[in-house]
Amino acid sequence: MNSATAAQKRAYPSVSLYGIPFSKMDMKSTVAYLAEAIESGRSTRVVTGNPIMLMEGFRNAEFHHVLRTADLVVPDGAGVVWAAKRVGQPVPERVAGFDLMHELLRIGNQRGWKVYLLGTTPENIKAAHANLRRQYPGVRFVGYRDGFFDEREDGAIIAAIREARPDMLFVARSMMTQEPWLAKYQSVLQVPVMMGVGGTFDIAAGKLKRAPLLFQKLRLEWFYRLLQEPTRYRRMLVLPRFVWKVLRDGRKALHD
Repeated sequence: MNSATAAQKRAYPSVSLYGIPFSKMDMKSTVAYLAEAIESGRSTRVVTGNPIMLMEGFRNAEFHHVLRTADLVVPDGAGVVWAAKRVGQPVPERVAGFDLMHELLRIGNQRGWKVYLLGTTPENIKAAHANLRRQYPGVRFVGYRDGFFDEREDGAIIAAIREARPDMLFVARSMMTQEPWLAKYQSVLQVPVMMGVGGTFDIAAGKLKRAPLLFQKLRLEWFYRLLQEPTRYRRMLVLPRFVWKVLRDGRKALHD
């Protein structure tokens, strides 16, 4: 999909931060938008955008294209919410991928939607699948598998997903794997809602804990995650660089 086609498909307000169209919908409106996509069968690729993704996009043109051509980019990172406000185009609230997935599962629990889970380790995906099935007994979990595979296995995995015909596909792999993979195979998969969810399955499996509400309100969820996974510190070094770039660029950040 080129950027013009993607823009034509967006029937919601957005703000372009460095060429990435972040939705201005709040959580309630986002869930309603995606529920309509599921009911109508419209393929929608969702990116849960954050500053780390934006900064990677500056370095990697192909990754920037993957973000820019998504059907929906929600402001997941607190840094994105801050940046939008800073440049005079505020979004109503942070739409965290973890919460968005659970809101969709909650509705799916009532409507009997079908879900496929793809990603994380074999141990964690099995535990996440079992826990989510208990939490949402009305959801039809039609398949799951771990995220440790290479291109040679893509065909078999895509065939399994197509045969299962899920309404929602949640993918939890590394940032540089899950987003390009979904973009590459979106037209083949034809799942109404497909979304990268990062470490969400590890939380569902009980391996990681969600940040306490206080950390979330203070926009320090990233810091709580870092405390649990100190090896992420290198990724976090881009956050102050992002803040400095937005402060320096000002409203120029609104341009491609």
